[in-house]
Amino acid sequence: MTASAPRYMARFRCIAEACEDTCCAGLTVPISESRWSLLRQKVAGSPDAARVEALITPNPEGATGQQAGILGKRADGHCAFLDDAKLCSLQRRYGEAVLPDGCSVFPRVLTRWGEQVEMAGSLACPETARLCLLAEDALVREPVPEEQALRPQVARQVAAGDDAWTAHADTVREAMLRLLERREVPFAARLYALGRMALDLGDFYFPGTTAFAPGDARLTNILREYESTETLASLRAQLEALELPGGPWAGICAAVLRSREAAVSSQRFLSLVRDVHANYGGADTSPDDAWRLHAARRSALESLHGERVHQYFLHHALNHVLRHPFTEAPSLLNAVFLLVLRASVVRWVLLGHPAVVALLDAPGTPESTLDAAAVEAFQVVAKHVEQAPTFLDFARGLAGEGPETFARLLILVKGL
Repeated sequence: MTASAPRYMARFRCIAEACEDTCCAGLTVPISESRWSLLRQKVAGSPDAARVEALITPNPEGATGQQAGILGKRADGHCAFLDDAKLCSLQRRYGEAVLPDGCSVFPRVLTRWGEQVEMAGSLACPETARLCLLAEDALVREPVPEEQALRPQVARQVAAGDDAWTAHADTVREAMLRLLERREVPFAARLYALGRMALDLGDFYFPGTTAFAPGDARLTNILREYESTETLASLRAQLEALELPGGPWAGICAAVLRSREAAVSSQRFLSLVRDVHANYGGADTSPDDAWRLHAARRSALESLHGERVHQYFLHHALNHVLRHPFTEAPSLLNAVFLLVLRASVVRWVLLGHPAVVALLDAPGTPESTLDAAAVEAFQVVAKHVEQAPTFLDFARGLAGEGPETFARLLILVKGL
């Protein structure tokens, strides 16, 4: 087996009790039949045997196999096996082998493209977010020792190559990554170009396609067109000429956060969200007024720390493409829409973050303050918003289909 990872994941080491958050909170963790059986064997005859029997229960949805059991939670939402030092009591006593796959692998995300296992990272981990966002070379991909790709057997298979959609997925993905790296073009224009490319490909390149035969040159020609400097310059001019209201963008971002408040118990998340709402004027502020605040802050932050902020969002986007294979989406355009929606929500949170609002009032504030605010913004959104079923359902409904998706994507791109 060969494995690869962006450089930040090759550098990753869990900082355990020193972490400002814990991955052992706020998530529903399944355990497979095989790991559950191994754990029972390891704890047999110990005081932990009764705890394991009481605190791990059969999946209430009746699932078996990889989802056979569910780890219990305390009243505060933390895993029932988390100890007072913010460490896993099971791992401390019995080793990594007894852990559920999710606990062992997180924040690593393993994907198998053909024979290659790739390891990306979830920004729901603060340390992963720090390493990904702040190091200039964080997204350089390189080989990693096989042992770093923990439990490669759980990697999801993406590109089996048995149909046109998956057979060409890696070629399309590499074109997406190259387009995002075109730093001579503003970031929003790159996302706009990505959406246009996906729209053009969507006529014949989609799951289950029968319109894309071997030897068909359309895919190659379209990908080549979107590498052209002239094409990107034209698309940039189109985007800059568009006059779109910002209120709908602000309304979407605020609505996403409000929809998660009732479902999340994390005080870290709730405290930040309350501050963000307040910094956009509170519950009675209209989306248009909130947009004006956002646009003014965006311009001010651009003048003070533009390159640093560009790096955050570029790294987030590159990691998104590696972390979330577009083949899991209904279409390539839908996958791009989800990327832009996630980026929009984080941008909204970042520019409503109290540390960023204060920084704009005191321009001499060290860049490290902005970095800390960015890590928190990206991490809490990744952990409590990006993967929530309610958010994904909202995103699918908001996206619509085909040209409608592209029109709605434009609203989101203009907000960035």
